[in-house]
Amino acid sequence: MTPKTSTAAGPDTATALTLDDRVTGALVGAAVGDALGGPVEGWTPEQIAERHGGRVTGVVGPWYGDDWRTARPIAPYHKGDGHVTDDTLMTHALVRVYEAVRDHLDAYAVADHLVPDLMSRPRWIPELEAEALPLQRIFLAEKWIVTRLHYGHADPREAGTGNIVNCGAAMYMAPVGLVNAARPEAAYAEALDVAGAHQSSYGREAAGVLAAAVAAACAPGATPASVVETCLALAKDGTRTAIEAVCEVAVRHQDFESALGPLRAAVAPFDTVGPHYRDPSLGARRPSRLHAIEELPIALGMLLVGGGDYRRTVLGAVNYGRDCDSIATMGGAIAGALHGEGAVPGAWAKTVADASRLDLHAPARALAEVAREVFVRDTARRRIQDAAFAELAGPR
Repeated sequence: MTPKTSTAAGPDTATALTLDDRVTGALVGAAVGDALGGPVEGWTPEQIAERHGGRVTGVVGPWYGDDWRTARPIAPYHKGDGHVTDDTLMTHALVRVYEAVRDHLDAYAVADHLVPDLMSRPRWIPELEAEALPLQRIFLAEKWIVTRLHYGHADPREAGTGNIVNCGAAMYMAPVGLVNAARPEAAYAEALDVAGAHQSSYGREAAGVLAAAVAAACAPGATPASVVETCLALAKDGTRTAIEAVCEVAVRHQDFESALGPLRAAVAPFDTVGPHYRDPSLGARRPSRLHAIEELPIALGMLLVGGGDYRRTVLGAVNYGRDCDSIATMGGAIAGALHGEGAVPGAWAKTVADASRLDLHAPARALAEVAREVFVRDTARRRIQDAAFAELAGPR
């Protein structure tokens, strides 16, 4: 697979982007993508176009309009009007874990910090339009973390075993990539460790590859092609094959409209959910070395189709339908890391922040500070290792 190189360099061509620019771009970009995709999650491109009189081009209201409070299968969630979903709630929760630990994370950090955060402190939940415990909003696959670690006292490194295999861990792993900015191999390894408390099989693998993609996007001079190449170098089993298959198709398209059907066809052999998103197949979400989650390959495919441009990447993800809030979250994080906050339409970001009653910049400021501290610690640790190895190796 030879990804095309973007010719649309984006807002960062004139000046070099700082760590703060990229962290903010990734986290704000992920939240905005999440909010844009939320109201059309679960539907097909055709249904989305029919409902909205064409493709979604920005923030839209709930699928069922004012009847969202009672409409099935959506109620009681106000999905739309710029409200973020559980993808962003989990991402911000992981940022808070980094704030507490102020170093690299592992599965035990999930048990010691993430689980208490989810079940002990009420926060504003945009979709519920109320203060509630995050635990009351997150999906069953995320509630599994609390069940296994708090109630079941499972070994955190193995707690993900037995959970359904989905994108639940991958959707909030961007912070791991940002703390390991420009070190995709380290991001991959750390995310696999963290995600061991949540997922197994290709769900855990996708978490590692998503973190690596974000870390690779932070590297100076990174392009959509270099991000995909990094993912292919690290991904294993069906995840790698699915990314390769989708991206081989993606490089033939320059607009998402023509890519919607071909990208779905490319990922279908690896996706266990099946053709009907709301009616999963019998083998859906079971462990396998041959399959992959759908969301990550499609996010990378839309990144290529959009040439790395934030707006084109995210709108492609949103109009793809199915689990499009998570696809747009991942695509938005990668495109935001590539080009910084300036790539994210300001009007979208303001609408999402206001509607969700969230400060989208505070988590970014906090995580950038932690990333700098971790880099200092890593440098000191490496110097100790270098000195010890030099003594062990002796003169040459």
